[in-house]
Amino acid sequence: MPVDYDDARNLLQSTFDIAEITLLTGGGSDQPGHGIVEAVDSVFVSRTQAYRETLLGCFIARIQDKAINVRKPYVSQGEDSYNGRTLDERVVNPVLQERRIPSSRGPFLSVFRRSVEFNLSTRDGVRDKAAYDSFLAIIDFLESADDDSTLREALNFVALRFVELREAATIPLTRIQRLSLEQIGALVSGLLDLPSGGRMPVYVVVAAFGAIDKFFDCGWDIQWQGINVSDSASGVGGDIEIRLEDSILLAAEVTERLVDRNRVVATFNNKIGPHGIEDYLFFVNSNSQASDAIPQARQYFAQGHEVNFIVIADWIVSVMATIGSGGRALYRAPLGSPGSARHTRNG
Repeated sequence: MPVDYDDARNLLQSTFDIAEITLLTGGGSDQPGHGIVEAVDSVFVSRTQAYRETLLGCFIARIQDKAINVRKPYVSQGEDSYNGRTLDERVVNPVLQERRIPSSRGPFLSVFRRSVEFNLSTRDGVRDKAAYDSFLAIIDFLESADDDSTLREALNFVALRFVELREAATIPLTRIQRLSLEQIGALVSGLLDLPSGGRMPVYVVVAAFGAIDKFFDCGWDIQWQGINVSDSASGVGGDIEIRLEDSILLAAEVTERLVDRNRVVATFNNKIGPHGIEDYLFFVNSNSQASDAIPQARQYFAQGHEVNFIVIADWIVSVMATIGSGGRALYRAPLGSPGSARHTRNG
């Protein structure tokens, strides 16, 4: 069966999504490698980029069809072969380029030319023989692994190494001197679209509160926490809590999910009520909430508790317009520096 390039691209994209989230959430290279950790280390420190790039195609081919011989990347090599160059040019290399991961122009245009097979007979023609031996060790693993879950876990591990490679690259950045409201809106929207496990929305909201606090000299104590930290365990009434002289001014929950009535009720029972919070905000990505959420919020308003829904991107642009260019400069300050949140918890 030939490789399905659309499915291959979807597999590789989803794998890199997982790898990026793993890195953002504090995961590292201690992920399951199924006995190939040392071999992968050797391949990734090699100056021959073709080894690691070719591995991605081998993983994809093996996952898609166990009848494919991953050692035969040229269709002229028999019925059990596959087109490694086309797989690289249509899937692997474009995905690496889109993800800004350092890559070559194509392993089948450099190292693995002339219908070579991935075996010992090719070893004499490569420069980094030690890394090629490690490459072959990973090929041995692929041939012996029949379980898709094992193969996908190993592929996740390899993809994580690619992401770490990108993050380790030295990329000179120019400090942004100023941003217009239009540019801030575009920047925030782009940040909110990044896969972050829910962290990026919290960061942009906390930074906005920090800019307000600094610009108006409010004297706020802004407490916030990681997205996976239990509010009950930390004693905070939400993802973000703003206090003044030990009184809670407001608390906020930042969510990428649709808020429905059950979510509002659970938040009231577990956070708003027990902490006596009068002003509670749900920061969301869209005006479209479940039809039963707003009526429930109105009921709590009648009981003296304001529960409101705020679209993150719209709110930030409004805040930036209010605090002017000087306040916008404070918003651009790194999180945790002067002009951002004064105090953080588990941040």
